[in-house]
This record gives sequence, structure tokens and C-alpha cells, in this order.
Amino acid sequence: MSEVRIGFVGAGGNARGHMSRLAELEDATIVAISDLVEEKAKEAAGEYGATPYTDYHAMLDSEELDALYVSVPPFAHTDAEVLAAQAGLNLFVEKPVVLDMDKGLENLEAIKQAGVLSCVGYQLRLMDTTQRLKAYLADKTVAMISSHRWGGLPGTPWWRVMEQSGGQLVEQTTHQVDLMRYVTGDEIVEVYAKYATRTLGDLENFTIPDSQAVIFEFASGILATLSTSPMMTQGGGKSDVVFLLRDQIIGWSTTGLSVTPGGDPDLEAEPKETPNIDQVFVKAILTGDQSLIPVSYEDGLRTCDATLAANESAATGKPVKPKLS
Repeated sequence: MSEVRIGFVGAGGNARGHMSRLAELEDATIVAISDLVEEKAKEAAGEYGATPYTDYHAMLDSEELDALYVSVPPFAHTDAEVLAAQAGLNLFVEKPVVLDMDKGLENLEAIKQAGVLSCVGYQLRLMDTTQRLKAYLADKTVAMISSHRWGGLPGTPWWRVMEQSGGQLVEQTTHQVDLMRYVTGDEIVEVYAKYATRTLGDLENFTIPDSQAVIFEFASGILATLSTSPMMTQGGGKSDVVFLLRDQIIGWSTTGLSVTPGGDPDLEAEPKETPNIDQVFVKAILTGDQSLIPVSYEDGLRTCDATLAANESAATGKPVKPKLS
């Protein structure tokens, strides 16, 4: 194979980001784009010389594809993944991969049976800061992790509806949860969460919590605390992941690593440019090498599993073990 022919389910903002990066690759071609909103499908297809569809079933039946991107809201994951896998298409699925673990396990089984390559959009794994931190922690004992994501409220109507987005932890702060799993190489085995709505309850169609606090227990014994909120509707906020070791605190961010006490040139160096996740996915398809992809569907489903377990814990008031733990 010298060229990867790609179809898209979804033509929203996230999908358009992937399209723009794929368009820069000589060995990738976007040939078909499906979206329920016909204008979106036609606009994106016109920009990339692709065929527009409003029904991805028709697209899958009509087009010769090598890979399918599924970039839709969390509640809209239905049968695209299973149908694509059964057709032998390699899959890129945006996070969060599902809102229902039974559906996620069904998708995973289809992917495994078909033997296709899979990737989930946790692009933070590829960042230089992430790679350096993971290498540094490989022979260290992490005692605790602390993370905050205090940001704004996306304008997308479905995002503020719990049944459609799963809430901020599932839809957005999943990146921080995935980062914890990835750099420690450890799995979350129990989750305890408390949620509340404190300041945003007056907003129309707002059914997600605006305050979420979670404790994650990892298999090795690491304890992690995480809080997330979309209260900063006028801008500003905070986003961090901090790792506590004996006599050392390491803070991760996209712009660099902070080390207390300092003086480690390897950790504190300026971040290097790294490949984007679309480049990596295409290269993996061309070579047939799943190991090039930083996060498979199964791995991405494990992160989703932990966040869905937090939702269950908050609803029941009890600790919950993720289904894949």
C-alpha cells in the first residue's frame, strides 16, 4: 500500500482538525466524509475533494477505504466501529470512545476479530514532555498524583447534557486520566467520586455536574486525586498533573516539566517537536505496525472505563471497580 484512503464519520470541529493534518500528508487521501448535517458534509468534502454523505452506512457500502475516522459526540457512537472493523478498515476513534461499556466491549471484540489497526485520539501521549516523563518514571516509585482541570464551558449544546456527553470528566478531562495511566504504566483498579452542581445550575439544559472530585487507586498502590469543573465561563482556569515522589515533585504540562527541587537538565529541557497522531496513524497503516500507535482502542477504552466508573460511583455513593480492571 502506497496511499491510505480515508473516510470520516463526523465533520465537526474536531474532525476538521484531523482533516487538515491529513491533507498535509502525501500518502493519505480523504475520499469520503459523512455528517448528519448535509451542509457540513458538503463543505468539508468540497475543501478536500471528497464525496459527501449524510449516511455513513451508504458511505461504507459505496467507497473503497483503508481507514475510517469516527469523530462524533459521545452519545453518537452506534455501529460505525463494528461495521468498519467487519469491512477490514483500520479505525481512528475520537475520545471518549463510548458512554456505555457494553458497547465499548462490543466494538473491541469486533476490532480484535477483524485484526485491524486501531487508534484513539489521546494525542498528549506523543508530546515530548510526556515521553520524557514516562522514561524518567520507569524506575521510580510514584506515591501520589494530583490533577486539576478548571476551565470554561464549551458552547456545544450536547456537551452540557449528561446523557449526551457523560460530563466534563468523561468528555474532556479524560486526557488527564489517560496521561496518568500512560506515564506510570499502571492501571486504575478502583474509583470513588463525588459530584455537585454549585454555580451553573441556572443555565438552560445544563444537567452535568459543575464540580467533580475523584480518587483513583492504581494497581501498584498509587493514589490519585482529580478535580474538574467548567465554571470559568469568562476565561482563565487551571490545568495540571503533578506527580509526588520521595523528595521530589514533578509537574507536567504541554509547555514543559517543572521539577522541585530543580536541577535535572533532562527533565527541565525545552520540549522538542513531536509527530502528530494523524501522521503516526497513517504510518502504522502503511507499515502494518500497531506498535507505532501510542494508544489502541482497547487502551483508550480502559481510560474511558475509569471515567465511566467515576460517574457510577458518584451516582451510587460507593467505590467502583472499572470493568476492565
